[in-house]
Amino acid sequence: MKKELQGIKSLIFEVRGRQIMLDEDLAAIYQVETRVLNQAVKRNIDRFPPEFMFQLTAEEFQNLKSQFVTSSWGGRRKLPNV
Repeated sequence: MKKELQGIKSLIFEVRGRQIMLDEDLAAIYQVETRVLNQAVKRNIDRFPPEFMFQLTAEEFQNLKSQFVTSSWGGRRKLPNV
């Protein structure tokens, strides 16, 4: 359990003064495709506070990616939701 929590903590970043997780990381935790997670949130958006989900800007995404020497975040068609 402790190792699992450490793994999740490593997926939390700070953007715009908030702690965030990338949509693809949350989808992996819930074992669903990223698009399925995003669709579910959008279909039920009234259940969440307005600041629950937002899309990173290109600059924010680039800054986040630059924190890592090797990145598996290439090949995305859209900027990630967080």
